[in-house]
Amino acid sequence: MTHPHQADVVAGLSVAMLAIPQALAYAQLAGLPAERGLAAAALPSIAAAMFVATPQLQTGPVALTSLLTFGALHGAGLSGSGLVGAATILALIVGVTRLLVGLLRLGSIAWLISEPVLLGFTTGAAVVIIASQSTKLIGSTTPSGSVVDALGQLATPTQWSLSALAFAVVVFVVVVGARRSVPRLPAVLIVVLASTSVSWALNWQGPRVGKVESGLALFSTEVDWGLTTSLLVPGVVIALVGFAEPASVARLLAVQDRRRWNANREFVGQGVANLAAASAGGFPVGGSFSRSMLAHSVGARSAWSGAFAGVAVLAALPMVGLLAPLPTAVLGAIVVAAVWKLIDITAIWQLLHQSRPQALVAIGTAVATVVFAPRVERGIFVGVGLSLAVHLWRELRFDVTAEEVGTLIVVRPVGVLWFVSVPRLQGTLDRVVDGHRSSNESEITQITLDLAGVGRLDYTAAAVLSRWRDELSADGVTLRFTGIRPGAERAAEIHDLGSIVTLEHQREQGIHEYV
Repeated sequence: MTHPHQADVVAGLSVAMLAIPQALAYAQLAGLPAERGLAAAALPSIAAAMFVATPQLQTGPVALTSLLTFGALHGAGLSGSGLVGAATILALIVGVTRLLVGLLRLGSIAWLISEPVLLGFTTGAAVVIIASQSTKLIGSTTPSGSVVDALGQLATPTQWSLSALAFAVVVFVVVVGARRSVPRLPAVLIVVLASTSVSWALNWQGPRVGKVESGLALFSTEVDWGLTTSLLVPGVVIALVGFAEPASVARLLAVQDRRRWNANREFVGQGVANLAAASAGGFPVGGSFSRSMLAHSVGARSAWSGAFAGVAVLAALPMVGLLAPLPTAVLGAIVVAAVWKLIDITAIWQLLHQSRPQALVAIGTAVATVVFAPRVERGIFVGVGLSLAVHLWRELRFDVTAEEVGTLIVVRPVGVLWFVSVPRLQGTLDRVVDGHRSSNESEITQITLDLAGVGRLDYTAAAVLSRWRDELSADGVTLRFTGIRPGAERAAEIHDLGSIVTLEHQREQGIHEYV
């Protein structure tokens, strides 16, 4: 890292004021005690600062990774005191996985999730997160693991706590309003301190945060390592899927600052951060969009801003016990205020007009994410499956037209010419040749296969075309290939399908090229 600058100190303190209340909220989103969020916000920020590729990237608890953590713990059937130890194991698995990806220079994996899948997943995940927090907004102490559970509780307004709802509404309005009008104002910290004070002064008896431990469970021995096997797959999923958020933030900041982004180094930084989270008794962490953009807006110049943020969180730990009266409805409102903009209906609507198949991928991913909640990572699997299905559907789309000019037949296939579509092309050729022979006295002397509409030609298809040429030649018919595009050149060269005629030349010559 470069030497710290005064702006990095200011940015670090600003981020810490936002990170502390968010950490408490995201810990509860993950189904863990609130203080575990502080453990995940302190040391990981310091550790990541030494390795991150993006200077302003702020590491710690984030909504999406917290939801994935909740799904993994819920899927393993864990509860009670075993949750903290299991979360530590998850952080360790995530850390090792990301570290290996970075060290092995496999960072390009960050680009494997298509934009429609990512759009659908973040939208669906945001719906699930809001649903999980909605019960807190109305003062319920019964957790909701799915949207259906949340709707069931919301359907009985007679059981709502109007005072808890009032806390939540005020907090949401203030946080969202301040973000738009005074983005540098630590609105989240202000509403947390104000709500805690009001709750304490009124001796409010609704659901509260309660006792908050102020220490870090460094290298906790209360970990059931026997759970490692059952948590291995969910941990790897969190490592890869959860990286989408820091990757998107880092790429955005790199564009704004005109820097190149090193995905491998970012994986290493995020891996080290999660190892630090595990050592502190925390849970999986990632790069925060809101805190990173705050650091960028207040002028952070280097990764020291993240280190200072972590140190500030550590310094505040002895005082977090004072937050015991804080209504949980406030934490729920903080989470909702952070994620509600992820529900991007406008982007999905635009995608629907641009590409219906890709819109189907996004919508299908979003629906699957909601349906499978809290195992939201399954939405990603569905999205990837839909993407592959759309790709296969496009590969299978294949049209063939034929035109007769005297004893010459021009055949124009459109699509991908591979072993699956070759039989259709052969069928068309056979029908045209047979039809010509039955209705004309003259024999066909030449067949021109115009490959201008073929985006890709695979090895098998090229081999079949070469064999057809030899077979037709034996019957006195010349099979000529033209309009071979760059994506088909290699296979054409291997099987010597003839000279390559460029598309520009085709347009100049038109049909006269074949006559």
